[in-house]
Amino acid sequence: MNPYLKNLRKIEFVITNACTGHCKHCSEGDHNTCGEHIDPQTAADAVRRIAAAYDIQTVMTFGGEPLLYPDAVCAIMTAAQELAIPKRQIITNGYFSKDPARIRAVAEGLAESGVNDLLLSVDAFHQETIPLDVVKLFATEVQRAGIPLRLQPAWLVSVDHDNSYNRKTRDVLGSFTDMGIAVNEGNIIFPEGNAAKYLAGYFTHEIPENPYVEDPRDVRCASFSPNGDVLGGNVYERDILEIIRKYAP
Repeated sequence: MNPYLKNLRKIEFVITNACTGHCKHCSEGDHNTCGEHIDPQTAADAVRRIAAAYDIQTVMTFGGEPLLYPDAVCAIMTAAQELAIPKRQIITNGYFSKDPARIRAVAEGLAESGVNDLLLSVDAFHQETIPLDVVKLFATEVQRAGIPLRLQPAWLVSVDHDNSYNRKTRDVLGSFTDMGIAVNEGNIIFPEGNAAKYLAGYFTHEIPENPYVEDPRDVRCASFSPNGDVLGGNVYERDILEIIRKYAP
């Protein structure tokens, strides 16, 4: 076992960097609405290979907007479900189609593939460009399919800071009250990508920590990019366990 990955417990996939939103707070900057995405079978096989060697507790999919490519999400989650990995999570903005039949079919597919924790990104930033009525329709179908669902807002400066964006976020969250959806703690925005460009005036004092940075000498999460890059290698070019074995910070 590679000592740098002795605590590996999580696998995550950036399904695609393509997104249906154009959010001011996005740490990745501007996105296209279509683009490169992870191959479903390659990703599912990687889950099986890693889980055979490590005690994986969580598999997460996100983006971009991962449900632009639901087949990839479902393939990954099906593998995780077959392996009895406890947490099978997706983070989505809920906007990948306006077609009610398509929305229902995707929600049902997620349920069948074993998703058991869905975080729905809703806040002032997402709702500048993403229609809330479509997101609520998706949330309704997710609830109907029996998938546990939480709202995942992004907060500017802090949860308690009084600014126009946070006030709008509270209004957006309040509009879900009658649906009985729990609100997760969410994230504090950090100044990278679009956030550094559009929200720089809010980062004049203490800078929030980037929650996605981890210690390269104690890797707890194997994170796959849409092009197959992971831990300094590429899963399309080399076996994932060989990549893990040879990883060095």
